[in-house]
Amino acid sequence: MIKRSSGILMHITSLPSQYGIGTFGREAYEFVDFLVKAGQKYWQILPLGSTGFGDSPYQSFSAFAGNPYFIDLDFLNKEGLLKKEDYNTLDFGDNPEKVEYEKIFNNRMHVLRIAFNKSKGRYKFKIEKFKEEHSHWLEDYALYMAIKYKFGLISWQHWDNDIKLREKKALKRYKEQLREEIDFWVFLQYLFFKQYKDLKQYANSNGIKIIGDIPIYVAEDSADTWANSEIFLLDEAKKPTVVSGCPPDAFSETGQLWGNPIYNWEVLEGQGYKWWIERIRANSKLYDVTRIDHFRGFESYWEIPYGDENAVKGTWVKGPGIKLFDAIKGALGKINIIAEDLGFLTEKVIDFRIKSGYPGMKVLQFAFDSKEESDYLPHNYDKNCVVYTGTHDNDTVNGWLKNTNVQDVAFASEYLRLNEEEGENWGFISGALSSVGVLAVAQMQDYLGLGEEARMNIPSTLGGNWQWRVKKEALSDDLSEKICKVTKIYGR
Repeated sequence: MIKRSSGILMHITSLPSQYGIGTFGREAYEFVDFLVKAGQKYWQILPLGSTGFGDSPYQSFSAFAGNPYFIDLDFLNKEGLLKKEDYNTLDFGDNPEKVEYEKIFNNRMHVLRIAFNKSKGRYKFKIEKFKEEHSHWLEDYALYMAIKYKFGLISWQHWDNDIKLREKKALKRYKEQLREEIDFWVFLQYLFFKQYKDLKQYANSNGIKIIGDIPIYVAEDSADTWANSEIFLLDEAKKPTVVSGCPPDAFSETGQLWGNPIYNWEVLEGQGYKWWIERIRANSKLYDVTRIDHFRGFESYWEIPYGDENAVKGTWVKGPGIKLFDAIKGALGKINIIAEDLGFLTEKVIDFRIKSGYPGMKVLQFAFDSKEESDYLPHNYDKNCVVYTGTHDNDTVNGWLKNTNVQDVAFASEYLRLNEEEGENWGFISGALSSVGVLAVAQMQDYLGLGEEARMNIPSTLGGNWQWRVKKEALSDDLSEKICKVTKIYGR
């Protein structure tokens, strides 16, 4: 049960690090300390999966596996798996405010292979136990990644037909041929979960809870789609027949074409929703609270014919609705979930979210349409909601103030009584913190007063996203004291 409180949204990638990308290392522990000093109760992150197409954490190679980039190299050095010279002269990127993913990809996996080669025999029993605990996904994932690298990182859709279709003889042959490579990918997952578990334990022991994030859909190029093809709408050649997205709206005349395969909800229901139950079970162990992206898609979702160039010709199709969440509650008991209920909402979607009991989301940047009354205005909130200044898909507050039309900005300024003396970003944050919503979350960029250059993601664009990093010196005692003061003022 979430009590009146507040948190900060910043992904692991955005943490300071001298090795090009944030990790589960010392800086993550120092950020927990910063949150404590700032009087916060929650640290919200983005999905922790290994990233695929476009470096997006919402297009992962697995719904269960973790991103090896987050494994801290200095911790491996302390364990004797790496020497400093194995990695401290490599080029991981020299911009402290941006992740350079190509350099990370080229150099980090090489270093992790060195650690793997030095680990032989050291963690044998621990890894065997780890394999047992994660047996429902780990073997398929490790095999999938091993084959993927063998075929030059191409999608499983373009693998040789026998292994693409998971013929028994082919599975046996590849497991024998790629045993060493499979062990490498298992080893990486062992390290990921070990380091993350230690970090989460530290956060929880200091009164900080982790809000995680799971996309509703999985990527077509993923171990999930390859290994569980029966639960997706695919044809006999394993190609999707329909894909995900959202319809045309005021923001886009052609809608959004996400391209993920869509679930075969009939098959899933016949299986008692086992795959989804396992997914929520796994995430409830990783996170104290789980935010489910595109929650409205469980009530009804936009289905687009495979091969279409945009989302215009899609149709609304009924989802599993409350049956899925009744099954999850029946199997797992009460799980803390935040329902991302943004976008086009019908009465049925609203009723579904209310019936679930999960808090929905309110984004303050969506509130100030000067032409009409908005549900996102704080005086329209009920307590059972999570209030955001903006999400990872929004501009920063200062970017929004610069790039939004004059009438809407004027309305926001009048409503929130924004002024330059306080800092307009702080006025926005106060608007979220002062609301009745049970939880208020601001992006780290908004507390820092950064502009559009610090935006995390621009939806439906490729390149330049997911790169922002915070400078180490920005996380100062002065800032944490200021955040703590405003948090206390509003009883968070």
